[in-house]
Amino acid sequence: MEDLGQKDPGTDPRTAFPCRGGETQALARLQYYFWDTNLVASYKETRNGLIGMDYSTKFAPWLALGCISPRYIYEQLRKYEKERGANDSTYWVLFELLWRDYFRFVALKHGRRIFSVRGLQSKEVPWKKDLQLFDCWKEGKTGVPFVDANMRELAATGFMSNRGRQNVASFLTKDLGLDWRMGAEWFEHLLVDYDVCSNYGNWLYSAGVGNDPRDKRKFNVIKQGLDYDGNGDFVRLWLPELRGIAGADAHAPWALSSAALRQAGVILGQTYPQPLVRAPEWSRHINQRLQGRSPHPRGRRGPADAPAQRKDRGIDFYFSRKKDE
Repeated sequence: MEDLGQKDPGTDPRTAFPCRGGETQALARLQYYFWDTNLVASYKETRNGLIGMDYSTKFAPWLALGCISPRYIYEQLRKYEKERGANDSTYWVLFELLWRDYFRFVALKHGRRIFSVRGLQSKEVPWKKDLQLFDCWKEGKTGVPFVDANMRELAATGFMSNRGRQNVASFLTKDLGLDWRMGAEWFEHLLVDYDVCSNYGNWLYSAGVGNDPRDKRKFNVIKQGLDYDGNGDFVRLWLPELRGIAGADAHAPWALSSAALRQAGVILGQTYPQPLVRAPEWSRHINQRLQGRSPHPRGRRGPADAPAQRKDRGIDFYFSRKKDE
């Protein structure tokens, strides 16, 4: 970095991707994830995690830069299945590679339309371009902890989990109503695994102007936070101002009593923002939490403990009209 007249930015100790580029590092990661640890055999159960290096393959940055090829990963995966057994997890790693290829074919078919505000459906949507709202989103100051924690992770490390990306994209487009291209360009600016086809393909999908048949597809970011960060560990990791709030209550600090906030050292509007919006669908999950009923009926807890996996396979999982977010 110094040779280029730049300061080495260093590595945030909280990062989920403490890695370096290059083919040697990429091959070492595959060796570790497949052969040394057998983590690939539990990928389906851990892939929605939020904290740490090993909840997902982390191949994307090396793939994006051409340090490793999808064909090599595919051949190693088939070799692993032959020697150590195939299961739903190995299938899902393959499916993620197919999903990546899918977005390349989408870009090949539609060309520059993937950058169009109207998307692939030529849909007119009254998107806003409110820079004040956008700044709150990109700086992790929306007042919605699950969104803010993910955005601060991105700004500090250049990485964000797949679960986080889906939620912050939905929040930008569906809750704030901002032009989806603003979010896509911010991701392009920061992501260490930025890839033009995957990035814009996913943003089209999240904004409802891509190939998804569900016009009103929207993530309930409170429910998602409670499902995938049940103890609030991820939120507290990236939002130090909320570390005084215990458990899942960190996902909705505005719902706490004045006494609870005071005890936690939180002053809404000063030490942490009031939420920019409060979607009506959030209330049921917040109320369940405040009434002492677990939002995890099967006892799911923890930052990397994903909810029980659905039985949907492949493309049906993403495009099923019955899926409840």
